[in-house]
Amino acid sequence: MIALHLKKLPLTRETSLLILAYLYLPIFVLIAYSFNANRSATVWTEFSFAWYARILANPSIQTAALNSIIVAGIATVCATLIALLAALATYRPFYGQKMVEGGINLPLILPEIVTAVATLLLFMALGIKLGLLTVIVAHIGFCIPFAYLPIRARLNDLDKSLLEAANDLYANPWQCFRRVTLPLLWPAVLSGAVLAFVVSLDDFIMTFFVAGPGSTTLPVYIFSAIKSGVTPEINAISTLMLVISIVLVVLSFWLGQRGKAQTR
Repeated sequence: MIALHLKKLPLTRETSLLILAYLYLPIFVLIAYSFNANRSATVWTEFSFAWYARILANPSIQTAALNSIIVAGIATVCATLIALLAALATYRPFYGQKMVEGGINLPLILPEIVTAVATLLLFMALGIKLGLLTVIVAHIGFCIPFAYLPIRARLNDLDKSLLEAANDLYANPWQCFRRVTLPLLWPAVLSGAVLAFVVSLDDFIMTFFVAGPGSTTLPVYIFSAIKSGVTPEINAISTLMLVISIVLVVLSFWLGQRGKAQTR
């Protein structure tokens, strides 16, 4: 059988460049116009940081940003702790393991709008008033698989002889976890936590459905503000969120690679 080399197909490079331009050129345009001094989002006049200073002094944006940080912070801690316990529980083979792991990773497979509607119906059936608490609870459930996957992957790479050596030295299960397993897992735990924080911080669909009065986050604020038209102020908020997300994703990747290096 002759192997198919995509690079040798006609117009492969040109098609790839067009796809990349379609994906990323609007982002660069958004970033550039966030520094536009003109109120119009499509007419360039001169370079300015005025819109960044304006959004930092906007009380509505400050409240939305604080809500986003509170939700993402609490959801990250809870989701990462649950993910760590779930990874440890599913580490050794048992009957129904695949089904349990599939249930944990289900939010990654289902369309987010389906999960959001189901969560909203659950809160309504339980008579829970929508607010910041419902957003936090929804984000915890949604972020668990994002924290679970890096931890579970690192568990698979652990040298089992280290755990056996700890048992041979009469370490009980708690001592073995605290002195051997957790230090080796720590980079993966941090990587999963950072990834969960990014997902929670940027989430819109879940938040839009389960948020109540006074629980507006930055993505929901941007959606509400954009109804009156795109402005450099919206571009500036989006650029800041983009930069924060990129930094956190790079940090998550770096922590994951550091964990791999430690287990070799």
